[in-house]
Amino acid sequence: MDTANFALFLAAALAIAISPGPGLLYVAARTLAGGRNEGLASSFGTGLGGLVHVAAGAIGVSALMLASAEAFAVLKIAGAIYLVWLGFKSFRESGLAIDTKVAATGAARAFREGIVVEALNPKTAAFFLAFLPQFVDPSAGPVWLQFVVLGLISVTLNTAVDVVVTFLAARARHAAISRPGLLRRLRQGAGVAIASLGLALFFARRPASL
Repeated sequence: MDTANFALFLAAALAIAISPGPGLLYVAARTLAGGRNEGLASSFGTGLGGLVHVAAGAIGVSALMLASAEAFAVLKIAGAIYLVWLGFKSFRESGLAIDTKVAATGAARAFREGIVVEALNPKTAAFFLAFLPQFVDPSAGPVWLQFVVLGLISVTLNTAVDVVVTFLAARARHAAISRPGLLRRLRQGAGVAIASLGLALFFARRPASL
């Protein structure tokens, strides 16, 4: 991947990682309910669950891209549309509050539930299938390996953000509840950023076909 495309990937992946979506809000809620240990456990659990989608996507997307350049072009357009929709959805739902009705369960159970929640989340699968292929170049090497590397970077960013949120929520358990306006503005800004990146991807150079 050239420098410009890799910078675009990092920007998009980071914007999505810091967006207060379902996974991040789940980790925040788990921390608010059970403390830092449960929050960390759920963070690493969701990260491990995300790797399931990376592995599955590496097999499926590799086969798709190697079989049809036209199919990849369609997937590229679908990915750009998906990011725009994700940004719009994040902006539209910016007023939603964090669900704090999550009972403390212990770190071990929080870790297991984090894996299951993320591994069985169809939205996560759709995200990886729509997002990562936009940055894979079939002429640069094995498609599956590129997908895995980009997937690992994306999962690592997501987990790192979840860990930061865990520590922040643990230090001030009621901060997110008492300042809903701040959370709303953060989600609105993230929504605009993600939608803008989707438009940029739509016009980005398509990787050379085999």
